[in-house]
Amino acid sequence: MRRSQLPEAAASALGPWIFTSTVWGGWGAVIDLDMGEYVGRTDGLKGADLYLDFPSAGATQHLMATATMAEGVTVIHNGAIEPEVVVLAEFLNNLGARIEGAGTGIITVTGVSRLHGRPFHIPSDRLQAGTYMLAGAITRGEVTVNGILPESQSALTSKLKESGAKVVEGNDWIRVSSDRRLDAINVKTMPYPGFPTDMQQPMAAVLTLADGVSVVEETIYESRIGHVPELNRMGAKIRLEGRSAVITGVEHLKGANLEASDLRAGAALSLAALAAEGESYIRNVHFIDRGYQDFESQLRSLGAVIERIPASESPILEHSEVRP
Repeated sequence: MRRSQLPEAAASALGPWIFTSTVWGGWGAVIDLDMGEYVGRTDGLKGADLYLDFPSAGATQHLMATATMAEGVTVIHNGAIEPEVVVLAEFLNNLGARIEGAGTGIITVTGVSRLHGRPFHIPSDRLQAGTYMLAGAITRGEVTVNGILPESQSALTSKLKESGAKVVEGNDWIRVSSDRRLDAINVKTMPYPGFPTDMQQPMAAVLTLADGVSVVEETIYESRIGHVPELNRMGAKIRLEGRSAVITGVEHLKGANLEASDLRAGAALSLAALAAEGESYIRNVHFIDRGYQDFESQLRSLGAVIERIPASESPILEHSEVRP
């Protein structure tokens, strides 16, 4: 009997339902929640038919990777079709896995006994690329992102065009620019190829300065709202209505002392700070480091005035500013 443990807090990022008997029972594993930890036990995983109630990219990737060394054939129904799922399948197949159907709703994995280390080229991150494109829009500047697949950015670029930003695409690059105040738009997050949930918070930052009222509806991760009170501290006008953020655009944001609550919230606050009047200080930048390589260096190369300083050198929050 093999046993492994994962803290409940860490597991929640994957979605607790991934750890239910519905998923793992078919594989011959038992998952229990024991005093705040998920405990898994198995004598060996066996192939099974798995159905996802929602095509989660994270769930699809974890199940697909696990199935590579399960005995027999595993079929994942209603799997996510995000580009990252396809790349992971290519990576695993490069190591000797047998995965078919990645990028479609049905993924078939034939288990193998072992994998072998081999070189693999990691493609560009479409979410990092999207963030830099939004930086060009919010600052009324111009940003060109090279080495990407424009077709994987179609949802984001469509919304940028709708807002009035200028978007030019090449074979492997996209240029985003703006010389005026953007127009308010409505955004609804959806599984790929819909608007990515990871771009919801950075896009909300952009829309705080748009002309009119925008509505951003989050249909995937309802808890992605940590950016809202922080943007409001900068002068934004955002109110929450269920899963939606109703954003009344303002003409200016003001620098403030801010705290990132998660990865994309940190990116959103960074974009808002670039466009705000005065200086902003953003704490918890370790969240940003999870998803962006050399974030401040990349922004500096685009003309931003940004630097990383020790936490001890940042302004101390006034008593009235302490977060609950």
